[in-house]
Amino acid sequence: MVCHPELVHQVLMDSRTFDKGGPLYDRLRPLLGDGVGTCRHQAHRRQRRLLQPEFRAARVADHTALMAEEVEAVCREWRTGRQVDVSATMLALTTRVISRVLFSDSLDATTAAEIRSCLATIVRGLFVRTVVPVDALFRVPTPANRRYRRAVDRVHAIVDTAIAERRRGAPSGDRTDVLGTLLTAMADDGGAITAQEVHDQLITLLFAGAESTALCLASALDLLARHPDEEVLLHSEVDAVLAEGQLAGPDELPRLVRTRLVLTETLRHRPPGWLFTRVTTRETALAGHHLPAGATVLYSPYLLQHDPASFPDPDRFLPDRWLPGQAVGVPHGAMIPFAAGSRKCIGDAFAMREATMALAFVARNWRLRHLPGHVERLRPAATLGPRSLVMVCEPRGRRPLGTPHRVDSLEPRAAAAPRVHDSRTAGGDGVDGA
Repeated sequence: MVCHPELVHQVLMDSRTFDKGGPLYDRLRPLLGDGVGTCRHQAHRRQRRLLQPEFRAARVADHTALMAEEVEAVCREWRTGRQVDVSATMLALTTRVISRVLFSDSLDATTAAEIRSCLATIVRGLFVRTVVPVDALFRVPTPANRRYRRAVDRVHAIVDTAIAERRRGAPSGDRTDVLGTLLTAMADDGGAITAQEVHDQLITLLFAGAESTALCLASALDLLARHPDEEVLLHSEVDAVLAEGQLAGPDELPRLVRTRLVLTETLRHRPPGWLFTRVTTRETALAGHHLPAGATVLYSPYLLQHDPASFPDPDRFLPDRWLPGQAVGVPHGAMIPFAAGSRKCIGDAFAMREATMALAFVARNWRLRHLPGHVERLRPAATLGPRSLVMVCEPRGRRPLGTPHRVDSLEPRAAAAPRVHDSRTAGGDGVDGA
């Protein structure tokens, strides 16, 4: 178990020696296949190059309108005093967004809802399959095992159907989505990219793009309700930047500095991807300790990001620790929920844009409150975060004219926003370093 940020950074920067492997990935590969998030080192560069154009800054910016549509759609049914399953709503949002990015309009509403249900079942069952090394236990036809297997099989079947329908229908180039990009590449490369690889990439991106961002958003809303002073600061910012009912666009996103501080601190406080494994491909040494080939190496973003040596008062939710003057004091490699090096998550900028737009819209229009008697119950699974968070909606009207903006002190620093996309400080994907 690697517990020091410099040593973890050393592991992550040397993916040839410390390859994707160990119990986590041995269990993930039957689910996700051999896609960009789970493949071995020798296959990774080609796979990442294939997908990288879909996640460059300009392409991510192209998805802003799509994200805005889905944020508004999932909150459309909220009403004053209504209890909202925040966990389910955020998963609905992120599944809808990533489904459209991957498949355009190939999945109808019923199928997308089925994917959300299947993902929830899979995540619940995945962690125990990671930590319990006895495969025979999971072949016993218990109700939980049957539910898990049905969910896995159904997600794979949905993706296969979408691929088959696209190949029978309009040319891939007619749709600007990841499926079209992959099918075009498969045709252009004369079979170098196989149908199975197309399938595996879509499964990987679907899983990683839905679960982790949803947990980050649910955690942020939960933490804000527990910290009213931070909630007030966020409300001041969104009131100043957005009109009531307005969604953040390209002009507004750079001004949502406090929103990004809240999300970055959420990713530190509750990283969705909290525990990962690597396996050594050769004999090596780490901090003076000899490791044979085939040794399993574990590291935990949660552990690093709650180390008081790196983060004073680590259990406190303090978004101001990511202000430019404060963030420079964070040790190199101490903040890594997006991993680092060549396996750093390919979707970091995408996830942060989606989360920023969603959190700002919710905060501008609604205040969410815990139910009376609510007790926090966070149980680690394959990912970490609230899975059954129910809150009550309270509307937020327009800010009265003349009300001071408590966000003013941040505005001169807006150009030096927190280092969200730096490999040392970026946060949040469940399958680390895709």
